[in-house]
Amino acid sequence: MPLLIAILLIVIFSFLAFFIAYFFGSSVFKKKYGELSELELRIVDAKRRLESSKKEVEREIESFKKEETLKVKETLLNEKKKADEEIKKMKSEILSKEERLSKKEEVLETKIERLEERELKIEKQREKISRKETELSELIQKEEKELERISELTKEDASKIILTRLENELDHDKAILIRDFEHSLDREKDRISKRIISTAIGKASADYVVDSTISVIQLPSEEMKGRIIGREGRNIRAIEAATGVDLIIDDTPEAVVLSSFDGVRREVARIALEKLISDGRIHPTKIEEVVQKAQEEVEESVMDAAEQAILEVGIPTLPREVLKVFGRLKFRTSFGQNILQHSIEVAHIAAALAAEVGANIDIAKRAGLLHDIGKAFSHEQEGSHAINGGEFLRKFSKENETVINAVEAHHNEVEQLSVEAVLVQAADSISASRPGARRETLSNYLKRLEQLEEIANSHEGIESSYAIQAGRELRLIVHPDQINDDKAIILSREVAKEIEEKMQYPGQIKVTVIRETRAVEYAK
Repeated sequence: MPLLIAILLIVIFSFLAFFIAYFFGSSVFKKKYGELSELELRIVDAKRRLESSKKEVEREIESFKKEETLKVKETLLNEKKKADEEIKKMKSEILSKEERLSKKEEVLETKIERLEERELKIEKQREKISRKETELSELIQKEEKELERISELTKEDASKIILTRLENELDHDKAILIRDFEHSLDREKDRISKRIISTAIGKASADYVVDSTISVIQLPSEEMKGRIIGREGRNIRAIEAATGVDLIIDDTPEAVVLSSFDGVRREVARIALEKLISDGRIHPTKIEEVVQKAQEEVEESVMDAAEQAILEVGIPTLPREVLKVFGRLKFRTSFGQNILQHSIEVAHIAAALAAEVGANIDIAKRAGLLHDIGKAFSHEQEGSHAINGGEFLRKFSKENETVINAVEAHHNEVEQLSVEAVLVQAADSISASRPGARRETLSNYLKRLEQLEEIANSHEGIESSYAIQAGRELRLIVHPDQINDDKAIILSREVAKEIEEKMQYPGQIKVTVIRETRAVEYAK
């Protein structure tokens, strides 16, 4: 408003100055030129213009007032809008706070309900405790009466009763200790052994090679069978005599079967017969010549296989005599598992296990590779292949005694004198017990089942025993009046330890003791 008043005063003073100047100028001019007659007309005109300017100024003032009024109203409307928005926001916050408060109230109500339920449970527990205390007091009274009765017995009878009761209590405590100890030990043992063995197996994964005891040779025609047999069978007899392999010529079209448990001889016969069929000239003299060449080829193949094996494992070279024998494992199998591939795998697993436990990796690797070298000539010598292999290495090589001990001890036939020997035995079991690695003969399978049941039945209180799951589990059914729950735990432990000491088996055998009580009554 002060600004508006100032503007109005400036406009009024401007018009007054204009009219005064105009009037003063006009009067001077008329006096000078003698035109005083027009003075009144100019004054009237000036008044009229002043009146017109005054009205125009009033209109502008009125317009300015209206504009200012509109601005003020607009400002007031904006302020009102802001105030409404703030009020709305405050209402929204109040509503959200009310919702939070309601939720908190619900949570508090839920907690209160839970507390009430807990109080009810605690009250029930108290009632149970009071009942237990009552039962305990009754038991104490019974025991006191029993003691009174015992006091009337002789000293020997009382001692016997007390010792029997003490023995039962000790059995119970011993069973609990065994269960707790085995639980903690098995958990820690499984954790460490699984990590070490899985690491070793992961580093030494290999395909399984399963060989058979026969080789089938395809013939170009049926006429070739007659030429192989020869006049009056002289050719086939010469081949069998030179190779030591049985030739089976049956109704199979265009095929001859070579049968022998000696893989080296079977390979010599296969190569020789293929050469004879390719050449076409089959007679005794030619047969002897070709068999000699085939033997030389097989010997070269044996040396190549041995050198390739030590190169794959990464150990220094071996004496030539050892290589010649070791390479023959390429044509040997054990329960269907190729022994050369098995030896390479055992070397890798033993080295990985040695690295995990901090043993000598080179010795473990070398002993793992040579542990089954005795199987190359086990059919030619009496005794265990482990002992024969150790004696051969001691005789024909300057091998480390630790390596030789590991070879001889991998089937527990001699005492293990080093950590590496234990690792080689473990690696051998891992390689042999992988699913599908080996086939088990029916006689060995039946023998293992019979031995399991024999061990089980040798203990007292056994009603019956069953070896199930291909000998992977032994179930024992006991007399409930002779074996209680605590003794059942001890019995399973004792049977498992006896199996470990007396048997050789891949993997593990689960021992389960079953104790049940039956009450039978007949309605008449």
